[in-house]
Amino acid sequence: MINWFHAAVLGLIQGLTEFLPVSSSAHLRVSSALLGWDDPGAAFTAVTQLGTETAVLIYFRKDIARIISTWAASLVKPELRSDPNARMGWFVIVGTLPIGILGKLFQDTIETQLRDLRIIGTTLILFGVILAFADRTRAVRSARPITALTFPHALGYGFAQSLALIPGVSRSGGTISAGLLLSYSREAAARYSFLLAIPAVLASGVLELFKIGEGPAPAWGPTVLATLIAFVVGYAAIAWFLKYISNNSFTPFVVYRILLGVLIIGLVTTGFLAPDAGAVH
Repeated sequence: MINWFHAAVLGLIQGLTEFLPVSSSAHLRVSSALLGWDDPGAAFTAVTQLGTETAVLIYFRKDIARIISTWAASLVKPELRSDPNARMGWFVIVGTLPIGILGKLFQDTIETQLRDLRIIGTTLILFGVILAFADRTRAVRSARPITALTFPHALGYGFAQSLALIPGVSRSGGTISAGLLLSYSREAAARYSFLLAIPAVLASGVLELFKIGEGPAPAWGPTVLATLIAFVVGYAAIAWFLKYISNNSFTPFVVYRILLGVLIIGLVTTGFLAPDAGAVH
């Protein structure tokens, strides 16, 4: 059961890691295991993501307002359908389809088997290497702006985002890697990644809200606290991250992912941690 202190710590971790390419779900899972706490579970993770996603809504409020209003108007005004904001609305819809379909099909596996610490350690390392390769590949090409986005590329982003259903992959890490491999600039890849996450995270969080009260005692209070902390810290993390990547590579995040992944696998291999440490059966 999540108590108030645990919730505050996990909310802080969620806010710090949601927008960085290091996997917030992996950090929530691993932190709980290392501290000897119960796995907070996929439902807790999804709901606290509502806090960080609210930070996205506020940070990008002007962009989102333009996209929604122009997209809605384009439904009845054909001359607006070529407008970049109207097209972005469709790109977000198309890019959301893969994670919606795959998340529904594999929900039980995602919430149980894929939270194995060995899987998390492996995906942290593997997708850290992919991020490094993508960043290096993008560096030798002309960077595309976000306005160059196409429907095939939006769908490619979407499939990359669906990989984040596996803890350790990272929603931002997966989608940003896809963007870099498609030759988009770091800023363009990150911006579309944040916009693309909005429908999926909000839908997941709302659906999982009803699971928080399941069990011997509801955990609404601590979960709300964690969500509020995640919102405040997440907002600051967005601003810092977008500023950072405008002039810097993803190398520090790659190194961190690999070291953390090796540490996790090492702790499990030596028996210090069980693969399902902290899991609630």
